Amino acid sequence: MKSVATVCAEKTSDRLIADKLFQPIKIGPLELANRIAMAPMSRYFCADGVPHEKVSAYYSRRALNQVGLIITEATYIGHPTAPSYEGVPFFAGEAALAGWAKVRTAVHAAGGKIFPQLWHTGSFRNSAMAPQPGVPGVGPSENTNAFTGHPEATRAMTETEILEVIESYAEAADAAQRLGFDGVEIHGAHGYLIDEFFWATSNRRTDRYGGSRRERTRFAVEVIEAMRSRVGPDFPISFRYSQWKQQDYKAVLGETPGELAEVLEPLVDAGVSIMHCSTRRIWEPGFAAEGDVTLAGWTKKITGLPVIAVGGVGLDRPGLNAAEAASLDVIQKPLERNEFDILAVGRALLADPAWALKVRQGRAHEGVGYAKEQLKSLF
Repeated sequence: MKSVATVCAEKTSDRLIADKLFQPIKIGPLELANRIAMAPMSRYFCADGVPHEKVSAYYSRRALNQVGLIITEATYIGHPTAPSYEGVPFFAGEAALAGWAKVRTAVHAAGGKIFPQLWHTGSFRNSAMAPQPGVPGVGPSENTNAFTGHPEATRAMTETEILEVIESYAEAADAAQRLGFDGVEIHGAHGYLIDEFFWATSNRRTDRYGGSRRERTRFAVEVIEAMRSRVGPDFPISFRYSQWKQQDYKAVLGETPGELAEVLEPLVDAGVSIMHCSTRRIWEPGFAAEGDVTLAGWTKKITGLPVIAVGGVGLDRPGLNAAEAASLDVIQKPLERNEFDILAVGRALLADPAWALKVRQGRAHEGVGYAKEQLKSLF
């Protein structure tokens, strides 16, 4: 139980932090009322791959409670090798896109902005998986599919397949713009397909999509370039990346800022508008030997782009269930140092649709704590 003095101190700190978070921000043509985003979180409630009325209500409820930017759960691009899990919506096909149009309308009506996140799951797939049974998992190189506990090997993609997947990303971006979304995000993190191309452990190719750290970015670069060619120079494209992988929490793309720059700089040159830096604990140093600058801070230094930071905010024990909502103190220093532009919040917003509003009102300490039981419903 927290003491009265501790709670009062947290209220004061949270109030000062809220003042910064609720400043409007403009990124190119994108104007946000504040700097709080809903982080993408898979929910698995779309049995047929089509977002429905409850999905619209789920996202618009957060927008109504003053989340400036909604980044949707990851959505499958329209390639047969993309899906791995049932219940995940597609961002391709007439029915799914019609459903997403309704979601977009609901979020805009609630005063928010919204990006779909586009996803290919890569080596997490095996050929027994719905909704495309019989289609094997693919990746940059052949890998034992240990990511799903399945003994089937992931097949190395042919160059023809790579070009098909790139086109699927471009088609999804085009659809997002056509449907009136405010931008789009590429899921390039956590060990999924694009991240597999970055990572030397999973990309052992000897053609133009493999090689050095910078050469391994070619697939992502061509995805971005194909999307940019469809949507023009101004439509926002966010790119989510991570050092860690679900397969290996200690994995890194770069051991130093210079090595990380070899991965991030080509993405900037290809046309990314925003970098979304996914960490498990947002406040931790990006490189221990380089001081206390966070990975989001290094991302901003390297790319010069606006940065979305995410990782553990609103939880009392990062990455675990929260018995009660936590103070915002953990982001005070990186926020004061201008190390990120937008704060993405995941579990705290999943647990409490009104979390952002409570932050604005200086009541962040009153947020509803996250618990795994909440994953069983969409509210």
